[in-house]
Amino acid sequence: MPTRGILYCASAVALWAFALVAPVGSEAVAQSAPVFRDIRVDVQPLRANAGDPTAAWVQQELPGRLAQALAGRLAPNGAPLIVRIDYLTLGPSTGEMLHASASLDNINGVAIVGGHETPVRATNSYYSSPVDQTMIVQSNHDRVSQLTQVLAQWIAQGAFF
Repeated sequence: MPTRGILYCASAVALWAFALVAPVGSEAVAQSAPVFRDIRVDVQPLRANAGDPTAAWVQQELPGRLAQALAGRLAPNGAPLIVRIDYLTLGPSTGEMLHASASLDNINGVAIVGGHETPVRATNSYYSSPVDQTMIVQSNHDRVSQLTQVLAQWIAQGAFF
């Protein structure tokens, strides 16, 4: 019994020590994430592929979404982040592509940090609504806005930097 009590106390102390050290470790990891000086979005390839208003919507939405998603990682000594959007496709507005009346919308391009290019892509499920059929332009704008939000969040996770 005394040995069991000692082992119990030792493991409890070890768990408390880990709990106290874990936040410091996670702060160190968060601090090692790259910082960015500025954010630029290039939609010229998208404009050539999809035209306006799609390219204009991405140009309006994505810089703000990225700034919001990377809010704690902007600094004067950081590297510039350039996101080039090449393609954006909206699935059928009838939602006949997948189960539960959903279709897939996709956006893809390249993130460039310090000259290093990394492909980026985001997909979002679109669920059709009868109202969308009467307000097609607004519906498409909303879908593009949702895609830029998903892409910004994915880029902010920074797994590829």
